[in-house]
Amino acid sequence: MLCPRCRAALSSRAGVAWPTPVPTGLVAPWATETYDGAVRALVVGHKDRGQWGHRRVLGELLAVAVLGATEGLDPEVPVLLVPVPSRPGAGRRRGYEATAALVRTAASRVRRERPAGVAALLVSRGEAEQKALDAAGRAANVGHSMHCPSPALARAGRRWPQGHVVVCDDVVTTGSTAREAQRALEAVGLPPVAIAAVAATRRRHAGGDRGDGRGVGPMVGPGAGRG
Repeated sequence: MLCPRCRAALSSRAGVAWPTPVPTGLVAPWATETYDGAVRALVVGHKDRGQWGHRRVLGELLAVAVLGATEGLDPEVPVLLVPVPSRPGAGRRRGYEATAALVRTAASRVRRERPAGVAALLVSRGEAEQKALDAAGRAANVGHSMHCPSPALARAGRRWPQGHVVVCDDVVTTGSTAREAQRALEAVGLPPVAIAAVAATRRRHAGGDRGDGRGVGPMVGPGAGRG
């Protein structure tokens, strides 16, 4: 479903991709690709059109972001990948939990480099559709929309008594969803070390990029992702 030329053109390096404006306190968001062209088609196809085979390619890109985000951290400490939750009922309507599937695929790739696991710690109480909202609207929309149920925390604690927590999503747009996921995890004593995503939306801004010059560059234009 992806031609060899497009597959070969995908990035094998990730970089920090700050949204503009940056949500207060957001940990570094890492992304492997820019959300346009073939990558956008892959994400939309996987999430909304039942093209579930794309999870292999997208999971590989997410794994690159996770490994970039955790480079330099103790390699003996496991990385705990926490998927951003879907809105209630979204998975049932699609017949598929798209983000969770990507994260599981990414974890299998990350485990070639270091210990890693997946913990679905976050639950969403639901929010309105994000696509038509600006950064301020998205932040207000997702504010305090996520929490970590005690049973999920207990299971994760038994299996992963320690770990570098990384919030994982398909696309970072304004950073509002990522920041809400970060807040919910911090509230239960699990502060994430980073955000990792397949792609980040490019946005025009003044004052330069806060990234490190690798992978994606300054972000421009509106995004269609939840992030």
